[in-house]
Amino acid sequence: VSMAMACRDLGMRGLVVPEANGAEARFVEGITIYAPKHLREIVAHLCGTGPPMRPVTERTEPVEPTNPGRSKEPDLHSVVGQAAARRALEISAAGGHNLLFVGPPGVGKSLLAACMPGILPPMEPLEALEVTRIHSVVFGGVSGVLRRRPFRAPHHTITPVALVGGGARAWPGEITLAHRGVLFLDELAEFHRSTLDLLRQPMEDGRVEIARMRRRISYPARFTLVGATNPCPCGDWPDPSCGCPGHRVRTYQDRLSGPLLDRFDLCVHLSRLSVDESTLLGRGRRVEGIENSAAVRRRVVEARLRAVRRLGRAGSSNGEMGGEDLRDSIALDRNALRFFRRAVVGRSPRAVVRALRCARTIADLTGAETVGEEALAEAVTYRFRGWEPI
Repeated sequence: VSMAMACRDLGMRGLVVPEANGAEARFVEGITIYAPKHLREIVAHLCGTGPPMRPVTERTEPVEPTNPGRSKEPDLHSVVGQAAARRALEISAAGGHNLLFVGPPGVGKSLLAACMPGILPPMEPLEALEVTRIHSVVFGGVSGVLRRRPFRAPHHTITPVALVGGGARAWPGEITLAHRGVLFLDELAEFHRSTLDLLRQPMEDGRVEIARMRRRISYPARFTLVGATNPCPCGDWPDPSCGCPGHRVRTYQDRLSGPLLDRFDLCVHLSRLSVDESTLLGRGRRVEGIENSAAVRRRVVEARLRAVRRLGRAGSSNGEMGGEDLRDSIALDRNALRFFRRAVVGRSPRAVVRALRCARTIADLTGAETVGEEALAEAVTYRFRGWEPI
């Protein structure tokens, strides 16, 4: 795919590739692909001593991204309780908004994040080509064009180079492998603070710049960041059972810098399940009224399509909107504007923009053309709750 796109961009009309790569390269529009079985066929074609090579007409079938160690994702129907977290996960998937789960161990933070791939929309053709090029370079070729969005979940011991890219060969990192997909960082506060702060610039720009002595390389890195963390070392703060002194709680929470937290559009605090909910979970029963991933995914796909039609760019999402897009997409009535002005007093311009993006996604999920006070109120609730529970 990478070679076919490069040749097309250079104005070439045809490309000869090995037979095994013909269907994959054929996915690129605007260039004729030939895939002979043997080098002799090329020689015969050029010398006129044999039949002419025939262009490839069949395209490759979509395949799964390369995600080492990843098994089939769980279904949202297996998540009991945590209605607010489920809702935030849906908003994140629909608009590409960064999401942070905070709560004690065992409440379902990791399970919810693992459900994310099952509700994400399929990639548009242009997105699929971008992701396929990346994975083809890093993993030495893929068997077809990727259509499902990547889901990367590196361990908290990952090095800065492995996360953002670099090294002697200026190789892409996890944030590039998560391009157009999800980067899930479990136990977020256990990552080195300096490593996490390297994410700030790529999260804003959608690209990462890697500078070396004689060259400078730019890799795409437009990913949705999903984080999960405990509120303190033992995980129980502010429950009375927490044995962490106040200074240890603050030191633990300070591992996440303010500028990084400011880049999360959604922050949800999860609590332990009630006795009734725990009983249902222990019995392994399917709880009536809890939607499965397929139902949520349908709403997510419809919301993404609304955003693409409004923004006029294939593969666009509300999480990528700039100032001009926001002005064109959000027209607040008098009541909504009055409410929002009160809600964002003292907040950074970045926080205000991200709250408006999130409100636009909430409105898209309901099919509303305009952003009303209700969508703004929900966006502000998620956006401005802060690091510690309220």
